[in-house]
Amino acid sequence: MAQVEGVINGTYDYTQLQGDTGPLVYPAGFVYIFMGLYYATGQGTDIRMAQNIFAVLYLVTLLLVFLIYHQTCKVPPFVFFFMCCASYRVHSIFVLRLFNDPVAMALLFLSINLFLAQRWGWGCCCFSLAVSVKMNVLLFAPGLLFLLLTQFGFRGALPKLGICAVLQVVLGLPFLLENPIGYLSRSFDLGRQFLFRWTVNWRFLPEALFLHRAFHLALLAAHLTLLLLFALCRWHRTGESILSLLKDPSKRKVPPQPLTPNQIVSTLFTSNFIGVCFSRSLHYQFYVWYFHTLPYLLWAMPAHWLTHLLRLLVLGLIELSWNTYPSTSCSSAALHICHAVILLQLWLGPQPFPKNIQHIKKAH
Repeated sequence: MAQVEGVINGTYDYTQLQGDTGPLVYPAGFVYIFMGLYYATGQGTDIRMAQNIFAVLYLVTLLLVFLIYHQTCKVPPFVFFFMCCASYRVHSIFVLRLFNDPVAMALLFLSINLFLAQRWGWGCCCFSLAVSVKMNVLLFAPGLLFLLLTQFGFRGALPKLGICAVLQVVLGLPFLLENPIGYLSRSFDLGRQFLFRWTVNWRFLPEALFLHRAFHLALLAAHLTLLLLFALCRWHRTGESILSLLKDPSKRKVPPQPLTPNQIVSTLFTSNFIGVCFSRSLHYQFYVWYFHTLPYLLWAMPAHWLTHLLRLLVLGLIELSWNTYPSTSCSSAALHICHAVILLQLWLGPQPFPKNIQHIKKAH
């Protein structure tokens, strides 16, 4: 509230916007949404109203997530009990802490529903809105780029990417006109340093190593390498070179096929999950970045050795790790082990070709 109050009072230089929690480090969409909350809650004094708004946001988020899962038909119904009722931390992030992470994720899940409805332009618009609230949504961007290239080719994807870029410029225009460098460096600061005392995932490391730039570069390299491996070996399954994605779909050797709901969801969820696994630091509110995607990642493409009981155990250990405050070496290690199990089963689990592509291969 203190940060957006500065904008209300006429300050558009991002470097001058401060609050009790520090400088404003989120893009312009955050400012507009929390400015609305500022007026809806009597300048931030009506906490009960704010909690009611976030409770509605929580229910809307669940509805959007359920619509996604309904179209994939992969996750057994009993798992949704855990998604709704078993996470104290997620309920706290939404209705007690009132963070902007849930707002960004609600917009992200809305964009995925639009992608599933083949409304790619509107989906990219909502995706860009989500990015404008918090930059973590960019972890889904590699998967979205792959889907756009698969569906439209390079030239066809450019207008959709243009929607994302133009919307960012329009939303940030008042701040870009005042101090463009200040706005970009604050709201999209990829090199921002995190405090060791808040980390959930790297507690077992010495603080000096946690803060070292070489460690950050190693994580970035591992992140990009794994994304490339998944793009080459798991997402791209037509038998053609991955460079064929740059061609117009009608000019490819393998005739273009409509993307299935599971192809769309698995690509986006996996892209985000890889980013979470190699994050320089995870803070407690970051749990909502991937909490609602975990059942799909565990149940949609399970390896044979991953039983229902083991999957529930993984969910339970992840929940326990995020509810341990302050984090410990054991809770951080347990979180990484669970992440490794999910990554391993995503790599080894069955990823069948669409039936129409199988028929094409048999014909050859």
